[in-house]
Amino acid sequence: MPEENEPGSTGASPGRRGWLIAGIALLTCAGLVGYGTLGTDEQPRPEAAPGAEVTYAVTGTGTAEISYLARSEAGTATVEKDVTLPWTKSVQMPLGKAPTVTVVLGEKGGQASCTLTIRDKHVQRSTTMGAFGRTSCTGGVQARQG
Repeated sequence: MPEENEPGSTGASPGRRGWLIAGIALLTCAGLVGYGTLGTDEQPRPEAAPGAEVTYAVTGTGTAEISYLARSEAGTATVEKDVTLPWTKSVQMPLGKAPTVTVVLGEKGGQASCTLTIRDKHVQRSTTMGAFGRTSCTGGVQARQG
């Protein structure tokens, strides 16, 4: 083992060298954790707005184009084309929004009824028939009372 003053010596005792290596490893780990935490573009997720479960149902014969609203910041409708009936979709809607489902039958016609249910309570039903028949159901999502 070379002495501290000999060539090739690091000038540190074996115990100090171990502490030095451990310190460097600890700083490297802390830097990687900091980079992973601070170097991301992720924003904290906003808390979910209170809402209610809404079920859209379309029964009947034939095919249809179905538009419905679901929880969306933009408030745009989701459109499903050439849907073979019957069809059902459950979504969460924020309070104060008006859930709406619109049905347009195809060229061959048929018959379709839309039903809107909010929190397991029937709200509206509407029926259409014939080529390109159109109907819609709408309601409102309110806060629960008491």
